[in-house]
Amino acid sequence: MKRLIIAITSSAILLASAFAADAPSELRPFGRGSWSSVLRAHAGHPTLIHVWGVTCGPCKEELPQLGAFMRDHPDIDMVMISADLVPDLPAATKAMLQKSGLSAAENWIFSEAFVERLRFEIDPTWQGDIPRTMLVARDGKITTIEGADIAEIENWRQAQRSETTSR
Repeated sequence: MKRLIIAITSSAILLASAFAADAPSELRPFGRGSWSSVLRAHAGHPTLIHVWGVTCGPCKEELPQLGAFMRDHPDIDMVMISADLVPDLPAATKAMLQKSGLSAAENWIFSEAFVERLRFEIDPTWQGDIPRTMLVARDGKITTIEGADIAEIENWRQAQRSETTSR
């Protein structure tokens, strides 16, 4: 009987933690200075930063792929930034992140009307096209790719692992 109670309790805990991992995360407001905060917070860790939007067609296809990548590679920090030009989309943003398996990522949403300033902080040459992925290496070097080419991201991840093992 005691084993049955332990088994049931363990199953309940596992089930609850699975639901918690899929629960919508809070969206952090991305404003002036947020970009430097993100880079500081992840300094020294390989980090994938993906800029996307609810109204972006390719984003709808790529987000589930990024969700699977995050699940399969917990060694990579994942930061998602919703940079949609349509205001007031937090509920839709959270829903897309949850559906894609990205609720556990570090999630941000543009919170200022003057989005050009936010884009400039991220990359002065960026014109605002999304989806956009920035792969930040341990040494801080940023590689930018259009979209979320999983093969290219995987090659970058392998390079990060190689760098770790060669130290």
